[in-house]
Formats: sequence, structure tokens, C-alpha cells
Amino acid sequence: MKEYSFGNYKAEIDVETTLKWYVEYKGWGCECGHCRNFTELAKNKKLPEQIIEILDKLCIAPEKATYVGELFTDCDGIHYQFSYRIAGKITDSATADDNNDFVRCCHEPYPYGAPDFPQPHFDLEFYATLPWNSKEDKNR
Repeated sequence: MKEYSFGNYKAEIDVETTLKWYVEYKGWGCECGHCRNFTELAKNKKLPEQIIEILDKLCIAPEKATYVGELFTDCDGIHYQFSYRIAGKITDSATADDNNDFVRCCHEPYPYGAPDFPQPHFDLEFYATLPWNSKEDKNR
């Protein structure tokens, strides 16, 4: 296990187990327009730089999220919540007073796109506002 910090969170990560699982994982399987938009942007590393840096450090391809959800769309773009399952455990959580609005470590009991993920694990969850990819139809 190796210790990492993510915003106001600390976690011990089993890097080998995480990498082994992601090699076989095909990625989030939803075919709706918002999810396809996210996947295309992620493949081209058009997520916020601070998110790309974290995923690169963990050797996880950005397009291999284990959950993607559109929260809402406004004039700024599409507000997404997306997660990556990680082998390991959270060792220190942010307090209610900590203000970190782009990343959090949490335990999501629903398996989403990772029903066979080894235990123990947690979810590295991000929030980002992304544009429409020009290849995607906004109405899908």
C-alpha cells in the first residue's frame, strides 16, 4: 500500500491491484449523449488539469470512469460527477468545514461499473463542468 493525498483526503492505495483491474476494464458503458460526451473528452484528456494529474499519478486512463453522471447543464457547460474505484482505504477524511469542490474520497455501496472490484476499496469522485464535444449531438 502507498499513501496518497487527494485534496483534503488521504488514502492508502494498493496500486498493483488497482492497475490490474483497470487493464481489463472496458469503461463506463452508458451510451447516452452526456456519457458519450464525457468519454470522448476524457479520451482526449480534456478534463481539468488537476484531475488528469491525479489519474496520471494512479496510471488510470481518464475514459475508464466507473461512474459518470450529468448533474445539470447551464450556460457554463455540463456539470458532471464521475468516479474511479480504487483498491485501498481512506485514512483521513475532510471535515465539513473543508472546502474542496472538485474531489472527494467516499465509499459508494452501489457497484456502478465495478461490481467485481476487489475489497477493500473506495471511490475517488470528481466534479467538473465540461463543454459539449463538437462530435456529439446535444439532444441525445
